[in-house]
Amino acid sequence: MKNQFRLPAGPYFLSHSVGRPLRSTEQHFHEHFFAPWQQGQSEPWPQWLGAVEDFTAALARLFNSDARLFCPQLNLSSALSKLVMAHPGLCKAKCKVLMSEQDFPSMGFALQKSLAPDSEIVFIPAAEDVSDIQVWQKHMQADMDLVFISQVYSNSGRQAPVAEIVSAAKQLGIMSLVDVAQGAGVLPLDLAKVQPDFLIGSSVKWLCGGPGAAYLWLSAEQLPGCEPKDVGWFSHANPFEFDIHHFAYHDSALRFWGGTPSVAPYVLAAHSINWFNDFGIDKVRAHNLKLQGQLLEECASLAASPLDARRRSGTLILHAGDRQEQMMQELKQHNISVDARHLGARVSFHIYNDEQDVAQLVSALKRFI
Repeated sequence: MKNQFRLPAGPYFLSHSVGRPLRSTEQHFHEHFFAPWQQGQSEPWPQWLGAVEDFTAALARLFNSDARLFCPQLNLSSALSKLVMAHPGLCKAKCKVLMSEQDFPSMGFALQKSLAPDSEIVFIPAAEDVSDIQVWQKHMQADMDLVFISQVYSNSGRQAPVAEIVSAAKQLGIMSLVDVAQGAGVLPLDLAKVQPDFLIGSSVKWLCGGPGAAYLWLSAEQLPGCEPKDVGWFSHANPFEFDIHHFAYHDSALRFWGGTPSVAPYVLAAHSINWFNDFGIDKVRAHNLKLQGQLLEECASLAASPLDARRRSGTLILHAGDRQEQMMQELKQHNISVDARHLGARVSFHIYNDEQDVAQLVSALKRFI
């Protein structure tokens, strides 16, 4: 499996940050982006737009949904802001949103600036266990309009019980939004079964698709009521009508698209997502858990992540107490790629990692156990 990806010299455990590209990506990019541009006798837009359609089709397959419900986005913050300003239940006065202090700050920033000034964001304190459904049930209230759920919390590596939270929210009449940035590509999520109202995500991490290929998904029930403010000709029901006096929203999620779109990021990401669709995200997770188990057999005392696999994401958090900085230096000296947050070192095992990679990591950690 390693030979299908472009990897550095030492073990690479940073898929929670940037996934490694497939070796086939460059050829695919040339064929679907550069070739139509360089070799064609006419403008390349038909081929380029077809490549973007491949992106939404790949997402539909990944999450078991309809491609019409996905809209390409530049990043998650933009997707979230556009959604809030378009949905009547979120752009209203005194909107009330529940999220965790463990959520990625960019999501909080986007909500603070896009919600009405008199809205309220209720935070689950950072010290509480977001992998426990009872924590969510304790904080959810019937007067809330939206619960924001990170499938995985990037600093702690904890996995939220997404299906249970969505179900609990529905019982209270609260809309739900799932952020899959840290989970897509390693944790399977079936939208037909879980049925949240909204989803946002990106391709740069476990999906190995590079930056700039984010996405917004809306349920079929929520889509018709949304009227985005940040629009352009590709938000139009007929982008090539060219009547400046007439605008009609696209009947799909593309109403959130806007002006002339970027293409290159989606060409790259569609290729990678389709590779993982063919391989199977369930197999990625099984491999990930196998390697996590190999590490935990030797280094469980360093784990700051939950030992229960149902609460643990694709990322393990390791902490060596007052020797944490020494441990990080040791890993760097062994050319082992990890990074650190305040809760510890983040270590992610992808399909291109193997038992030998884990053995090298264990060897470097031995004196800190």
